[in-house]
Amino acid sequence: MLSKIGLILVIIGGLNWGLVGLLNFDLVAFLFGAGSLLARAVYVLVAVGAVLCLPMFMADTDTNGV
Repeated sequence: MLSKIGLILVIIGGLNWGLVGLLNFDLVAFLFGAGSLLARAVYVLVAVGAVLCLPMFMADTDTNGV
């Protein structure tokens, strides 16, 4: 369950960074105010989500036995 929550947070962060890169538009800052406590909390949650996804990255998913 934590992995799924982490993945959702990472997807949100990825979409936000995509908007920043493509359109120079920070959705989180737009919704919660640039530099606000709420916006910073969202950024921290995205970072926590990335940490929660690390075990998925490190997991051995090779099914060929190689």
